[in-house]
Formats: sequence, C-alpha cells, structure tokens
Amino acid sequence: MRDTSGGRLTHHARGAPLRGRVAVVTGAARGIGEALAHSLSDAGMHVALIGRERETLQVVADSLPGRSICVEADVTDRTALADAARRVEAELGPASVVVANAGIAVSGPFDRTAADLWQRVIDVNLTGSANTVRAFLPQLTAARGYFLQIASTAAFGAAPMMSAYCASKAGAESFALALRGELEPDGVQVGVAYLHWTGTDMLTGIDDHPVLEALRRNQPRPARRVHSPDQVARWLTRGIVHRAPHIYSPPWLRWCQPLRPLFPALVARITRRELRDRPSDKLSSPVEVLGAGGRADWNSYRAAPRAR
Repeated sequence: MRDTSGGRLTHHARGAPLRGRVAVVTGAARGIGEALAHSLSDAGMHVALIGRERETLQVVADSLPGRSICVEADVTDRTALADAARRVEAELGPASVVVANAGIAVSGPFDRTAADLWQRVIDVNLTGSANTVRAFLPQLTAARGYFLQIASTAAFGAAPMMSAYCASKAGAESFALALRGELEPDGVQVGVAYLHWTGTDMLTGIDDHPVLEALRRNQPRPARRVHSPDQVARWLTRGIVHRAPHIYSPPWLRWCQPLRPLFPALVARITRRELRDRPSDKLSSPVEVLGAGGRADWNSYRAAPRAR
C-alpha cells in the first residue's frame, strides 16, 4: 500500500501495510464477508461493514478487535451507498481497500424462476458491485487504493440450474477486468478473487441440489474440498496485502486458468448425463434462494415499497 501522505511506502507501512488504513466490506453480516472483516481487523485495519441485516452486522462489528462501523445498505441502492461512503469517510477516514463481496444465489430451472428473483441476483451480484465501486471511487483514487471483486469458479464454467448466479459472476469478473485498465493510470489497482467451494450457509444442502452435487462428485478429490470462510479470508487478506490482480481460493486454482476454454464443454457433458438420468420429479422442487443472507435480502426487497 502507498502512504497517502507522501506517496511512498514508509518502513512502518512495509512491515504492516494494512495497519491504520480503512477497509470496506459489503455483504459483511455473515459468511465470507464476516470472516474477511475479522481478518482485516486482525491485520490492523479499520473496517466498515455494509449489509442488509442491521442486528447481525452490529454483532459482527462489536466482535472486531479494531475500530469499525456498520452501515445497513442495499448495494443496489446508489443513494444508500453514497450515504454510506460519506459516513465511512467521516467516521473512519477515506477507504483504501473496498471489497465487493455482497452476493446471493438462486437454485432452480430458469423457466421456473420468477423474473423478479432472477433479476435480483443480477442486480445484487453485478450491478451492486458497480454501485459499490462508484460510491467509493473518489476515496480509492485519493488513497491510490485497491478494489477487490469477489468472483467465483462459476465464471469458469456455468452450471445449469444456477443461470442467474453464473451469469452475474461472469459479468462481475468482466466488469472488474475492464475497470482495471481504466483505474490503473490513477494508481488504483483492481483484483479479482476466484472462490471455489466455501462453507457458507449458501452451500448448505448442496448435496440435495442435483446439478451442483453431480459437478462436485465428478471433480478430482482435491477439488471437492469445502474450505472454511476463515481460511478463505486468510487467502483474501494475503492477496489484499500484495494488491494482487488475481486471488485464488484455494491457491491451486491459478493453474486452472489456462484450462478455462475446456470447462464449459466438461460441465455440459456432466450435467447433460445427470439431467438425462434423473426422474423429472427430482428436478421439480421449488426454486430456492440459497442461504440465510440471500433469503434476508430477498425478503427485504419484497417488503420494500416500489414504484409500479
């Protein structure tokens, strides 16, 4: 990280590059966001937690060892994020690290997924990331900071029954890569984190999901391992320290990048076989929002008054 007072790394900054700086983490109420907030706070950062669940956010904030604030905000609401950015700067200082982690997922066939629900996944996972960086870009530019987009191996090979999630994560990756070229001349670096199976509540019940269970079962044994949010947060923090252009969770995923052109065909072959061999009633279960965080977002969205 650069020392914003003089543009050069001091000895203290070289030894503890994150200490005393401000990080913003969206989707921080639980899962990876919560674990990353702890990891960054342990590294000496002041952390702003942004999410939909006020009480849960406050519990997380209260458990951090360093200074923190929590802001309840919907990442699809540009006004709310602009207000959050002003509050972060006023109470903690300008953000030098911003992590677009907020995300939800829906499991089910496209033709049985309500259009509003499908759109909501895109709005949170893709548009929400753009809204986040837009709100905090003046602070990142002033601090010559680092923006990290949380993506997924869903961007490597799209899984049927997860069309909105896969589309949003592929889009988020492309957005971050395009943004990188625009922001580098101003000293802002952009990273993309590729996460594989992670033990959040979004993954609960994966073995009941016909396609995801089949994809995992057909992967090599090391690729089936589910990593804890704490372990993933440590990998992310290490990447943030080095302002890495790519972060892989687990690290061996970097060797999969050259093989990406093969993955769509492999995924299609596996899923075609699994869907053909399964009775239709196994695929007729209700469309589900995965995880408590996703359900909280969807319930809040449905409860909010909207123009008709």
